[in-house]
Amino acid sequence: MSTDTSKYKLNHSMLRVKDPQRSIKFYQHLGMTQINHIAQPAAKFDLYFLAYDSPHSASPGAHWSDRQGVLELTHNYGTESDPAYTVANGNSDPGRGFGHICISVDNIQAACKRIADAGYSFQKRLEDGRMRHIAFALDPDGYWVEIISTKNADETQAVTETDPGSYRFNHTMIRVKDHARSLSFYRDTMGMQLLRTSENPGAKFNLYFLGYHRAGDVDGNTAPLEGLLELTWNYGTEADPEFRYHDGNSEPQGFGHICVTVDDLDAACERFEQKGVKWKKRLTDGRMRNVAFVLDPDGYWVEVVQNERLKERANW
Repeated sequence: MSTDTSKYKLNHSMLRVKDPQRSIKFYQHLGMTQINHIAQPAAKFDLYFLAYDSPHSASPGAHWSDRQGVLELTHNYGTESDPAYTVANGNSDPGRGFGHICISVDNIQAACKRIADAGYSFQKRLEDGRMRHIAFALDPDGYWVEIISTKNADETQAVTETDPGSYRFNHTMIRVKDHARSLSFYRDTMGMQLLRTSENPGAKFNLYFLGYHRAGDVDGNTAPLEGLLELTWNYGTEADPEFRYHDGNSEPQGFGHICVTVDDLDAACERFEQKGVKWKKRLTDGRMRNVAFVLDPDGYWVEVVQNERLKERANW
């Protein structure tokens, strides 16, 4: 029994949503397609999986577990009719931890205009502030959706068309307390590659982009890729013994987890055991024997499931 981390994929990120139909409509407007739906009526929740699935996407027609850049929306029954229900978007205390998901687009000015014309709000428009090459849209629950461009934004100012079928679910951002510990975990334990680093000493933070891509294939430009993890480290947090980020799974809830699909689930979990990981759920815990959850150094949940193309197991 063996496992090869080069075959792993950063498959999806999970967000809890109040009203799935409103959320699905928003992400479909961004060009995504619902590629799977897992209903759990006995447990009173549903899971919706969305991804880019056009002929121009990175993985058209692939099984949901054999992709990078999937968004899982979790809906707990009844929240849509509860006027008091809200989620924590991860960007304010006491729920600060998860930051955003990011979509890369072809022509960013036209893409942002299309979002605004549909009536959706922005946390930051392109013209706001000094950073004129990124924007942050707000989804129906207030989660931040960063919009970046695969092209030079200065060269697309006069372009009026955009093709959502060419978009990519580029990355998920989480804040980390100790960058060295987190980088070691995601590289050495989870098998990811560090693809790009952005150091910002003037603003006292660094960004680290990791994923299951070969570093030699990136050439410094990560915008066209899917399935990346962005770690944001604010200087000094590692030295504060009282400092903690919120994992999203205790109150107030919002972000749930990231998920890695693997070539052999049993072998991968055995390898994680040998690496001395902290478990939220082992494969043998409970009734769900096709799912495990590892805890990263900040307590974020990392789901581990089987890539069904490489080895059939759960048939979901």
